[in-house]
Amino acid sequence: MKKHRIYIRFILVLAFFLLGWWYIGKCFLEEKLISSLEVALQSAEDNEGELHKVIRHYQKYPADSLKYKAACFLIENIPFYFYSEGEQLENYKSYYAWLKTSKGKVSEQVADSVKKVFGLMQVPKNKRDIIEIDSAYLCHNIDWAFKVWQEQPWGKNISFETFCEYLLPYRIADEPLAYWRETYYEKYNSLLDSLRMSDSLDIEDPVVAANFLISKLPDKNYYYTSVTPYPFGHIGPEYVQYLSGTCREVTDFAVYLFRALGIPCAIDFVPVRSYINAGHFWLTTWNKDGEEYMTDFPQKLVPVRENWWYRWDDSSKVYRYTFSANREMYEQMAKYGEELYPFWRLPKFIDVTHEYGYYLKEELVIPLEKQYKVKRSRKIAYLCVSDRDRWTPVDWTEYDAGHLAFRYVRKGTFMRAATYENGVLCFLTDPFYIDKQSNEICYYPVTIEKQDVVLYAKCDIGREDIYRNRMLGGVFEGSNHPDFLEKDTLFIIQSKPERLSTTVKSWSDKEYRYLRYFGPAKGSCNVSEVAFYEKNDTVALSGKIIGTPGCYQHDGTHEYTNVFDGKTWTSFDYFKPTGGWAGLDLGRKVRVERIVYTPRNRDNYVRPGDVYELFYCDNDWKSAGKIKATADSLVFRDIPANALLLLRNHTRGLDERIFIYENKTQLWK
Repeated sequence: MKKHRIYIRFILVLAFFLLGWWYIGKCFLEEKLISSLEVALQSAEDNEGELHKVIRHYQKYPADSLKYKAACFLIENIPFYFYSEGEQLENYKSYYAWLKTSKGKVSEQVADSVKKVFGLMQVPKNKRDIIEIDSAYLCHNIDWAFKVWQEQPWGKNISFETFCEYLLPYRIADEPLAYWRETYYEKYNSLLDSLRMSDSLDIEDPVVAANFLISKLPDKNYYYTSVTPYPFGHIGPEYVQYLSGTCREVTDFAVYLFRALGIPCAIDFVPVRSYINAGHFWLTTWNKDGEEYMTDFPQKLVPVRENWWYRWDDSSKVYRYTFSANREMYEQMAKYGEELYPFWRLPKFIDVTHEYGYYLKEELVIPLEKQYKVKRSRKIAYLCVSDRDRWTPVDWTEYDAGHLAFRYVRKGTFMRAATYENGVLCFLTDPFYIDKQSNEICYYPVTIEKQDVVLYAKCDIGREDIYRNRMLGGVFEGSNHPDFLEKDTLFIIQSKPERLSTTVKSWSDKEYRYLRYFGPAKGSCNVSEVAFYEKNDTVALSGKIIGTPGCYQHDGTHEYTNVFDGKTWTSFDYFKPTGGWAGLDLGRKVRVERIVYTPRNRDNYVRPGDVYELFYCDNDWKSAGKIKATADSLVFRDIPANALLLLRNHTRGLDERIFIYENKTQLWK
């Protein structure tokens, strides 16, 4: 599936070069003054007549001068858009509708159902907008975009430039062409009726309108999953309404919704997010004063500088998708005459890192002494961030070893510089990061010193603090009454669990028939596993499982019985914030000597029985050996000190993250 996705992207990029930028490059080389509009019309082949119809339609009347300019803006950029089409492709998209009603089923099961019902995916047809688009479709889009711009009370605070880039476009990216504006308008515009009649709200502010609209949406339930039965790309206006899928699908819905109702908006994104081996998309718009607001839809829009992302996320670069091709960026990179990393071959985005830069380094300079001694022959250098054991370029600059500098880089995550040669990244530096507080650039070359490392996880468990914190204040209790009206405290959890299995001694020397874990207030009794032991026993006590039935998911997947199933990857998630508990009726009185408990988790701790391999970064990743875990920790000996490390589970799972080992602790980056 992954190879298929890469192949499709390659074909699209190749088509782009052959049929789009070829004209522009030719014009630059021959110094001919051919406009972007003429270039687009020439590339339309037999479809040129349809585009001329649009131009003539808006040239007729002086009152349509802005519509004419808008039409030219769209046509100039149409050559850079492609999509896939096929009946089977549309059938597979039913997956997103099925997810919405898939109670009790996980996304993998729904994806399998789609494949069984519709059969194997047939290779879809790849099409180019410039060849397929017709005049009626373009005119319909332009007229409806102008209609909402001019009729909505906040439209007066939207400039024509903003309108063209962030309200007018007929599509987002590579979804099939569709008539969506009128459909969305008829379905959702009435939600704004009371706003337009309001005397208390600022109806001339686009952000006020956007937040009002979000608050009135009848369905904001969001089913998140990264699983798909096929690598769709953008799925289009019909299926994003189900609010199922990743941040991309949900953000796409917001774009269609806002633009159909006259609210300009953009998709901002990070190619690779810090601490997480994935990119991220979110929605951005502007108030009447031009201040930027952002949301992980369908949450409320807040000013960028007040969002936690602005201060606490460490992703190195942030970009904004545009409808227009970034010709300036293309010209800057094309002049070097070398193969570009794929992300920059079709640049329809701008750099907005400075808008998100609480911890921002305006110029990151890598001194010559910190670069590898072998000088590369390429003229472009890339700034790369970690994605598991891969490095992904997120920025570029001219490669000048004497002054290797990148502009506007957010601090905090590991990076390294590289060139791109014959489809391979050739590294120029060791990994490094910029300290947020000191502004110091900290490099991590392998040294001759060795150290032993004790590891408890393969991925940042700090991301699971919501679960670990929900155990603080949790109580283990013993009683000889099934209703626990009389009970003794065996132990209270006072610190956040740091490993898969935490062992504590019981505070009581009495004997009890009934034992339980009672979750703290507002903790939903989140716990994965509990085991009680008698003195010197190696086998946990067993009995009839008792507790409070009902889980937050309402599908039986996170019931209290999970706490004693011996599986550290299942958990209890009580359907109420407070009052949940899980326990055992032992059938006899027993004195408990110790208790072992596991927090709710995403299965990223070291799991006994699994095989792990540790890697360290010495230009490339090198293996430090494999170990089969016999407990919830691993010990690797004689590991190069100061090295960047990566722990891989060969038995199961995909999540893994780079870290350094300092002061006997894994520090995730």
